[in-house]
Amino acid sequence: MNELLLQMQHVTKRFPGVLALSDVNIELYKGEILGICGENGAGKSTLMNVLSGSYPHGEYDGEILIDNQEVIFDSVASAQKHGIEMVYQEMNMILDVSIAENMFVGKLPGRREWVNYRALYRETNKQLEKIQLKLDPRMSVRSLNSGQMQLISLMRACVKKPRILVLDEPTSALTNTEVDILMNVLDDLRKSGVSCIYISHKLDEIYRICDRVTVMRDGGVVGNHAIGSVDQDELIEEMVGRKVENLYPKKEQHIGEEILRIENLSVPHPNIKGKKIVNNLSLCLNKGEILGIGGLVGSGRSEMLGAIFGQITHGVEKDVFIEGKKVKIDSPLDAIKLGIGFLTEERKRNGIIWMLSVRENMTLPSLRELPGKLFVNQKVEKHKTNAMMKQLKIKAPTVETLILNLSGGNQQKVILGKWLMKNPKILFMDEPTRGIDVGTKAAFYEIMGTLVQSGVSIIMVSSDMPELISMSDRCLVLCDGTITAELHKGDITETNVMRNCIRTVKEKSHENAAV
Repeated sequence: MNELLLQMQHVTKRFPGVLALSDVNIELYKGEILGICGENGAGKSTLMNVLSGSYPHGEYDGEILIDNQEVIFDSVASAQKHGIEMVYQEMNMILDVSIAENMFVGKLPGRREWVNYRALYRETNKQLEKIQLKLDPRMSVRSLNSGQMQLISLMRACVKKPRILVLDEPTSALTNTEVDILMNVLDDLRKSGVSCIYISHKLDEIYRICDRVTVMRDGGVVGNHAIGSVDQDELIEEMVGRKVENLYPKKEQHIGEEILRIENLSVPHPNIKGKKIVNNLSLCLNKGEILGIGGLVGSGRSEMLGAIFGQITHGVEKDVFIEGKKVKIDSPLDAIKLGIGFLTEERKRNGIIWMLSVRENMTLPSLRELPGKLFVNQKVEKHKTNAMMKQLKIKAPTVETLILNLSGGNQQKVILGKWLMKNPKILFMDEPTRGIDVGTKAAFYEIMGTLVQSGVSIIMVSSDMPELISMSDRCLVLCDGTITAELHKGDITETNVMRNCIRTVKEKSHENAAV
């Protein structure tokens, strides 16, 4: 084993009403990639926020040692001085600044207040080559997609030459090709002696890149393993504290008549004039059905749901029929009145209101149905929220807990509970389990099964292929804004989905060659 670089000893962190970390000990060796996995709320990100200086010394108990010497971090900057850099799951780029200035922020070449832009662009091009991005370093970051931003965030950390690099769910916004690029960069860092801590729910990535894995549950460490000494089932059992016999508990249910039909749906591209991101699309959804939507990033899946729901309106053309009757949806309020709910992909941006409590977030769409004239009857509101928290097994001290203090999985359950209170007929789910641990995923799938058995109809966009295959009764595949395939239960396979994801791309290349 290489020399010991980092020790976090007896780390304990408390929030109001919550013990987030309880006597945690971890070790990291030079040139090692240590995986950390666990359910949402296990304490992984909190532990890394202690290490990165986001929670300064004095806000937690315990100590941090580097090279066997205790270090005290009173800020993120002081942790960075000791060679610790963190790549966050959520983007923290300066959108209206160039790629080069984002990548070298804090390290711009030049003298005093003068920036040497020639050197800046030259060095940025070198870093872009490492992540296989052929981009102009002068481009504004705002014009990039989320995967490109994440890779640039990685290189921004790397140019600071860290000794310890922490990555928190780094692949949540990446395509398979971008994941391969990230893995190659991390392997090169390991070979150069940099140590990495890799937090992920994706166990295949843990097995692919990590040397050891630490498992956390309920704020403590419950397992440490060399990566070749433990199988995935054992890891899952440690993470959730029980056996997960069937991750996809999909039950057969009666699928009824058509409940929703969309015809002639077109959505203009937000940035390219004359181009459509969804092009003359039509679909139908039946009662009690889970209709899966597959496709690559940029295929128009999320825009399709947003346009149907009334979230996207500019330039949208569509005909919507519910139970055979033509209806008008010009806003989310119209959709909600018609019995449609929407779990959006960007839950932190437009799924929750950060400064409000669990109760306030969960009952927001249902306030008109609660008793009271000028003021809502809070006793009834709390009762309904408590009942929903119990039904969905949401982990929170009370209904008055601020939603920002909940784990990602529990936040997602609150959003689901918000819509279930409205008793929807139709539920849109856009990447419903992204960033959610395996135990919460199993709970989500159980809930989905119960909903469709009660007659609720679901449209589910998912990039998780096992989820798409196992949970869908029928699957539509989108490519370049059009439906390229409709697959029924026995035909929903990874090969069939991927073949139709790329089919029109190949056809377009042949068309271009012919021209």
